[in-house]
Amino acid sequence: MHAQGNITTLEREKALADGLGDVASELRLIDAADLIAFIRTEQFANIANLVNSSTELYYKAGTLTFGRSADIDVKWGGAPTISLDMEFHHGEVSVYFRLLLEALHAGVEIHYISFGAASADPEENTRALIAAIADARLAPIARRRAHAAIGA
Repeated sequence: MHAQGNITTLEREKALADGLGDVASELRLIDAADLIAFIRTEQFANIANLVNSSTELYYKAGTLTFGRSADIDVKWGGAPTISLDMEFHHGEVSVYFRLLLEALHAGVEIHYISFGAASADPEENTRALIAAIADARLAPIARRRAHAAIGA
């Protein structure tokens, strides 16, 4: 049972990460030094504004928000890792997670997820998450990427 839970969590984190790829790319356009300064000085309203600006092209308003907590991992000679607590709310699905931003990669760690009409079947709940992410987007991922690939 424990192994099933780990697999389910990984599937949900992958689904969320896939849906947030564009947002993570937008956030990585921000100078890391600025994000580090905002985190160190607890200027969370500034981070919330940056997150809102990065999500508004991809998600319906209010769907994806900054959770008012962040952390950084900065080591001498290494690239920083910036962690932002985030919230996704759409329909009956709510996800509280941490978005990890690195120079070339991004990752997601889900802390809590709830389904308004939860099923006893974890796979059905995962499909509900995937559907909520797709419905919350302003443009479907596959369509946008195909559209961009043909140069339009």
